[in-house]
Amino acid sequence: MVSRSSKSSAPLTFDLPRSLIDKIQAIRKGRKLKTASEVVRLAIEQFDFDSCEPDHEPHQQISVRITAVQRAMMKRYSKSKDSSVGELLRLALEGLPVNPPRTRR
Repeated sequence: MVSRSSKSSAPLTFDLPRSLIDKIQAIRKGRKLKTASEVVRLAIEQFDFDSCEPDHEPHQQISVRITAVQRAMMKRYSKSKDSSVGELLRLALEGLPVNPPRTRR
């Protein structure tokens, strides 16, 4: 078992969803740990990295043109939803069906 408080530690910064930050805080309280770092170190110690298979999808940047009205709308929604324009675009694209809906005659 690795020591939980190491003098040769280095800061590590990364983005986590808010739900995972909340879980870290809940684990801290539930296990009576002093810091989020202790929770992360514990998770690293106990996780089986050998058998895990990360689910990651490759990303690629694309450049597209949208109207000025659409750009303003996306910025407005980005602020009101506290999200990035990119995240909102992903949601819009994921919700768009591949084939147009059939029209009834």
